[in-house]
Amino acid sequence: MIDHVHDLNSVREATDRLLRAAGELDNAAVSAPSRLPGWSRGHVLAHLARNADALVNVLEGRPMYASGEVRDADIERDAPRPLDVHLADLRESAAGFERTAAAPADWNRTVTLRNGVTDSASRVPFRRLIELELHHVDLGVGYELEDLPDEFTGREIDFLTDRFSGNPAVPAITVTASDGRRWHTGRSDGTPLTVTGPAADLLGWLAGRRDGAKLDTGGAPLPVLPAL
Repeated sequence: MIDHVHDLNSVREATDRLLRAAGELDNAAVSAPSRLPGWSRGHVLAHLARNADALVNVLEGRPMYASGEVRDADIERDAPRPLDVHLADLRESAAGFERTAAAPADWNRTVTLRNGVTDSASRVPFRRLIELELHHVDLGVGYELEDLPDEFTGREIDFLTDRFSGNPAVPAITVTASDGRRWHTGRSDGTPLTVTGPAADLLGWLAGRRDGAKLDTGGAPLPVLPAL
């Protein structure tokens, strides 16, 4: 069962970690490339601020973004800003999300995200946590997949394997962490391919952050997963 109060606490902690790390940068570092192709660190920080605003829209029953084009244009507009402006925007947008999430609400209601995707309102804080944690890694400032809280890593693998479950482009796969945790994803037909490795590497592969070179498939080719 999703515990949105627990997840909101985790969001606050992840936001503080991100702000501390970003606060160690300078303007030159903000304009340098991130680990995401075509995006500077400024793009990542701008996206995180606008994502907080967008999730306020979701919780208040408005469209997440006016359009995909507006979303992309806002990120491009904000990416070149100096560090102090990025930090202030991140703090303000995070506070706005926290205020909205603290208001009395029916957390069992269904909300609409991008591209018509629907979900329970109770899962929105975890979706925000995903953005914070993975994009913190994308900044390339020393926070790695191995540094993610173990609870988050397991839940994000749950989330991603569920997302790929039943996808005809993904063969049947049994995802097995080195500590014994196991997930199933992909098509329901055929003999599942077992992919084994450390949880951080499994998450990196599923989330498109690592090529899976350290994963064991018993000699079979590692499936190429659809873009998220």
